[in-house]
Amino acid sequence: MDLLENISAEDKRVNGSLEETLSSFNECSCLREHKLRINMIKIGEGLAGITGSLLKKAGFPERLLLVADENTIAASRGLVESLKTAGFIIKTQIFDNLISAKMEDVTMIRGLCPNIGGILAVGTGSICDVCRYAAFKESKAFAIFATGPSMDGFASNSAPLIENGFKLTYQARQPEVIIADTGILAAAPAELKSAGFGDMAAKYTALADWRIAHLLTGEYYCPRVAELVLNGLNRVMNLADRVLKNDPETAAAMMAGLVMTGVAMSFTGNSRPASGAEHVLSHFWECKKLQAGEWPDFHGKKTGVASLLITELYRKLAGRPSVGTHADETDWEKVREAYGGRLAEEMMKLNRPATVTDDIDPKLLSVKWPEIRRIIFDTLPETNSLRSLLIQAGAATEPRDIHVDDKLLAQGLKYHAYMRNRVNLTRLMPMLSIKDDDK
Repeated sequence: MDLLENISAEDKRVNGSLEETLSSFNECSCLREHKLRINMIKIGEGLAGITGSLLKKAGFPERLLLVADENTIAASRGLVESLKTAGFIIKTQIFDNLISAKMEDVTMIRGLCPNIGGILAVGTGSICDVCRYAAFKESKAFAIFATGPSMDGFASNSAPLIENGFKLTYQARQPEVIIADTGILAAAPAELKSAGFGDMAAKYTALADWRIAHLLTGEYYCPRVAELVLNGLNRVMNLADRVLKNDPETAAAMMAGLVMTGVAMSFTGNSRPASGAEHVLSHFWECKKLQAGEWPDFHGKKTGVASLLITELYRKLAGRPSVGTHADETDWEKVREAYGGRLAEEMMKLNRPATVTDDIDPKLLSVKWPEIRRIIFDTLPETNSLRSLLIQAGAATEPRDIHVDDKLLAQGLKYHAYMRNRVNLTRLMPMLSIKDDDK
């Protein structure tokens, strides 16, 4: 991986740490080859003005489509001039404010791809996800110029997208180049920075769910990839009291942690290392909000709140020395009613003719319960400790902070797990002999 020479000592430390960490995955005890398409990651101050020369050095195609919205392009002063100076031929698509990544936006971007060689996404979550999937479908080179440390998917090769009102994660293109100007990151709106912190806080429950799924089903699990996520998570959690400061060094460290998590997802080929029940709960809220024609709020705000709820639930479950188990007793009519309309149709497609609990023996769940308890207590922080970190970082902590009312909260906690064909502990709740008021 190519890293920048002419940057500050702190930026060199951050970039060097990334390079050393990623190069250590050339061989892994899990016996899988961990592939990384990224050939350049640049995190440092003043990079907007030299992005053109960096992309040139990386061999990025000279005919490119620049995709941004009014906010992200305004934040990236000097970027377009840098591209022109370096000889790039630029086609642009500037959205007013791209707040959700929808399949129709992907279709529109794909329609702009003839006669261009690569796509440069200027922004964060939604813009990057739309562009990475369009680049994948059109076999175009892909690069990111990040404008805020708001999410963990910069280095990912998957894209969560909304189609027919339902949010699913699709295989997508990993960027060949990631550039982050820490001056721009540090000046990003506080809400974006705290959202990035919330998205990282969700990794605790994601890692717990991954280990539990491996224990019960033999699903692929790599301890080193999990450790990579945990290292990035700890790096960001240690910045809790500095997140809201306009400080380029903090922004650099936070961005490095976010990038590590995206790399972990690419190493496994899916979102498992970074996404568990808390993300599915967030996606449920988002889809229901969109169904009602409401703004669903930033992804990281929702996942931060969801991580607190799931952490509290899991630790409460783990307080039980043993549990009674039985075959899945899901009331599918009630599930369909909770989703409603097209959402219900899309959800049922994932769960018919088979659902993920079909192959889980209730007896095995009972036998493995002590190990599940151990995983939870080993992986998850105390709920109040996690809440304190989120508060320090200015992140949302309560459902009301993200405009989730009591009805949507209850619906989400009970029915979110059916949105994914994946084993998370919440999806196993209908196999546990626990009354609703005991959960």
